Amino acid sequence: MTGKAPVAQVAVAGAALGAQTRGRLAGLAPVWRADAQLLILGSFPSVASLGAAQYYAHPRNQFWPILGRLLGVNLLAMAYPQRLAAVTAARVAIWDVLGSCERAGSLDAAIRDAHANQFDPLLAGLPALRAVAFNGGTASRAAPWFGRRGLATLSLPSTSPAHAALDLEAKFTRWRVLVDEGWILR
Repeated sequence: MTGKAPVAQVAVAGAALGAQTRGRLAGLAPVWRADAQLLILGSFPSVASLGAAQYYAHPRNQFWPILGRLLGVNLLAMAYPQRLAAVTAARVAIWDVLGSCERAGSLDAAIRDAHANQFDPLLAGLPALRAVAFNGGTASRAAPWFGRRGLATLSLPSTSPAHAALDLEAKFTRWRVLVDEGWILR
């Protein structure tokens, strides 16, 4: 690799991005650069995210405000491509645990016939990866698989508007562990 910063990679995970194939929903491609040290995994994109072909597109999802505060940048003020560039420049990758499923609506509880993403090819392209953070309980179920591969795992509260048990500040306080433990460098 040259001295230039690596270009963000977007690889298709199975079917077309956000497509519905024979009654199945297909998720979004991962967003990453080879120098990523942290991978943040959600469960599966919401209806709004699939429709926009953008991670965390629901206007009440708190992912972008929380991650922006952790990175010290206003991600919400950026267009989506610039948002992804800022995240990958911070050596953070984003994807979901599930690559496809059947689901009515956006709730994880409604997911049926789920198929996990194939993580081995992505991990092979992330030699600097040290940790995986899980956005919510459904995603966190994959933590043991990543732990067996020698990666630190962190289960964090869901940023989804459906997870109303914690407000934005309480969620941010829990997510702050990513900075406090050095998984995100500012």
